[in-house]
Amino acid sequence: MKNRAKTVGFKPGERNIFFHILTACNLSCRHCYINKKQHGTGQLTKEQLEQWMVLFADPNKKSNMIFLGGEPTLHPDLPFAIKKAKELGYFVTVDSNGYLFNDLLAKTTPNFLDYLSFSLDGPDAETNDPIRGDGVFDTCVANIQRAVSAGFNVSVIYTVSKKNLNALDRMVPLLLKLKVAKFFIQVIGLRGKSAKGDSEEVTQVTRQQWLDTVPEVASQAAEKGIHVTYPKVFLLPDEKFECAGAVAENFFIFPNGRVYQCPLCEDHPINAYTIQNNQLVKNEGLREDSFFRLNIAEGCVMNKLLQPDTIEYDEKGLPLYRISCCLLKQEIG
Repeated sequence: MKNRAKTVGFKPGERNIFFHILTACNLSCRHCYINKKQHGTGQLTKEQLEQWMVLFADPNKKSNMIFLGGEPTLHPDLPFAIKKAKELGYFVTVDSNGYLFNDLLAKTTPNFLDYLSFSLDGPDAETNDPIRGDGVFDTCVANIQRAVSAGFNVSVIYTVSKKNLNALDRMVPLLLKLKVAKFFIQVIGLRGKSAKGDSEEVTQVTRQQWLDTVPEVASQAAEKGIHVTYPKVFLLPDEKFECAGAVAENFFIFPNGRVYQCPLCEDHPINAYTIQNNQLVKNEGLREDSFFRLNIAEGCVMNKLLQPDTIEYDEKGLPLYRISCCLLKQEIG
């Protein structure tokens, strides 16, 4: 019997800190969500890295620290930040495009880094590289192999779009070959480049395409011993809607000091918080958190406001389904 996915509810006391330590990147992926006009072009200093991690540390709660960019390995002080995060009690993950700059594997150890996560958007160069750039697949795969050989726990992130949906099932044998422990399947976000409609192909799949493909591939991977996580996206009629912004603690930090609670909002200057003088300051006025507790038939308020084309309605104007919070996950395996 196939494994069945379970919805992982928001856990009281669990916190996720998505720490963008710079916005620079060596790639120019067609679905990149970084918006330098909103997120800045700077790079945090070594002192800021430590001070901001201390700011969000809480010894009484399980806190996940995810280092992001841009490409975080471009920051020469990332190994320092990893070690300091572990000392502060964080569960530490680095999300990389696979290039592993500044000799990361030699400058940190699996004792400090809980997971090293690589982004791949195809099981081969023919699928991946038109999205992420020429030569990216071979470089990323080679560095995954190096990381696994060095004893790191490795995960892979696959961002599903119309461009690569049909190749998703072919990721399973590749992940097995590479000895990848976890597989994250992501829905493409309509923000950054994707929000501008620069490409007809690198766009969100339909509800039916998602439901016909993603759960089945997740089940196939789980049967082979790979732990799979993917967003819930669509709620069943009897499932309760909850917004992470209202019931959980998630912080999306950018190098210009903006701190969001909802990733859908990152293209807009409505961040709930700002870091000023190494203090977390609550912003006044109409901000993202003003909407989190609104109850609408479509489910996620921010999805309705910012990407309403993802919702379908019947002849009476009622939504055919509800959109879950984008941070609500399903796990299998």
